[in-house]
Amino acid sequence: MRTKKYLISHVSSGRRGDILITALILAAVTLTVTVGLVNWGATMLAQIRNVKAREQAFQIAEAGIDYYRWHLAQYPTDYRDGTTESGPYIHEFYDKDGNIIGSYSLTITPPLTGSTIVTIVSKGTASSTPPTVRTIQARMAIPSFAKFAVVANDNMNFGSGTTVYGPIQSNKGIHFDGVAHNLVSSALQKYTDPDSSSCTTSNSWGVHTCVPGLGYPAGDPASPTASPLRSDVFLAGRSYPVPAIDFTGLTVGLTQLQTSAQDSGKEWTASGKNGYHIVLKVTNGVTSYDMYKVTAVQETPPNCGTDGTAQSQLSGPQYYQWGTWSIKYTVAGNSYSETRMAGTNADGSWPIPANGIIFVDDHVWVNGTISNARMVIVAGIIGSTDPTKYGNIIVNDDLMYTNHDGTDVIGLIAQGNVNVGMMSDNSLEINAALVAENGRVGRFYYNANCKFNNVDYSRRSSLTLNGMIATNVRYGFAYSDNTGYGIRNINYNSDLLYSPPPSFPQATTQYELMSWKEI
Repeated sequence: MRTKKYLISHVSSGRRGDILITALILAAVTLTVTVGLVNWGATMLAQIRNVKAREQAFQIAEAGIDYYRWHLAQYPTDYRDGTTESGPYIHEFYDKDGNIIGSYSLTITPPLTGSTIVTIVSKGTASSTPPTVRTIQARMAIPSFAKFAVVANDNMNFGSGTTVYGPIQSNKGIHFDGVAHNLVSSALQKYTDPDSSSCTTSNSWGVHTCVPGLGYPAGDPASPTASPLRSDVFLAGRSYPVPAIDFTGLTVGLTQLQTSAQDSGKEWTASGKNGYHIVLKVTNGVTSYDMYKVTAVQETPPNCGTDGTAQSQLSGPQYYQWGTWSIKYTVAGNSYSETRMAGTNADGSWPIPANGIIFVDDHVWVNGTISNARMVIVAGIIGSTDPTKYGNIIVNDDLMYTNHDGTDVIGLIAQGNVNVGMMSDNSLEINAALVAENGRVGRFYYNANCKFNNVDYSRRSSLTLNGMIATNVRYGFAYSDNTGYGIRNINYNSDLLYSPPPSFPQATTQYELMSWKEI
């Protein structure tokens, strides 16, 4: 009996040991889990606080960008935050209860000469422990009037043979028979097309074509029949009606440009002859120009513009001052009728002015090449209200950039017309932004077989424009009888949008956001 009791007592003690071990294991597991949960909770809480601080710092940095965008809207040329200091500019940031929860530091980089691009770097700091910092960079700019390849204030007719790379817009109707690689827009829903002969003339849609194709053998139908897609002509589509362009923004103040030329540019007073000839040139990487006084222009040759056919083409303000607009060339003497004006450079040329503005109180012919130069040439006769006496700009020979990355920029602003004259290059290239304030950009009509020295100047081969056209009156380099330039390539230079020529007209006074990124 005792042995039996002993055995029973031994078994009971073993079981109690097992329970104790199990309890210890469970306690250890529970403690481990609890410690893990506590650590995980602490880590999560720290991460939440970090995320909050980072988001707060980010929003504070954004607030800095928003603040300076507002500041520029009030003071477009203040890049020092209303101070005379060079920055950075630090502002405390408050919550809705007026408590300081951080700050932002602004570094402002003003535009380069000839540009409107402002770079704003905002460093937002949240009042956390330790402080959390995030930085945002934004680039803002005021867009220039050069946001279109062609912008017009009149009915426009783009004939076959015209290829346009860039947006087109007119405040009136557009008849387009070429190929458009970008959007074509009109401020009119419909209009009466004065140039349609192969398709409807009345109730034409604001943008339409007379090119047969895609099931429309006579071109686009008239209103009220809906216009087709016509992706063979309008590769990026067409839009009408759209808000009209305010052409008062195009009208650059000639008096202001003249004053700028007098201050730190160059003004040329009236020549007393036919005008001036500017020849741009590059020597050892530096751009300068030779200046000539034009003493004679080419008389109109016989059969070029004196019969009824020519005169019928000369109606409207775009044909004021019709003529050859070509400097007289002496074959025997192998020279032009002009006199060189002695310059201040060692080679007798003239430097590009500090502000890039050359103002000519007369007509001016322009050609040549620039490199690392940003400039604008203006032709205006201040005080003249007679359209037949406005200052014009003429380009008969190539006007070229060396660099096509935005470094080289030329603006030609004419009080009247921007002309391509009769004796122009057979293949002509113009790299510039062309503005005709009161007239038109284009080439006058010269009768078929208009010849000088046995050269037919009525028909030219190709014209290539790398830049833009802004014209108050309808533009044109070719005519329905196949005279003018047979091929017209208009390539929009997007660098002009935010880095236009000096004192170029702006599309608005407000800054637009170009780019935004965290750095």
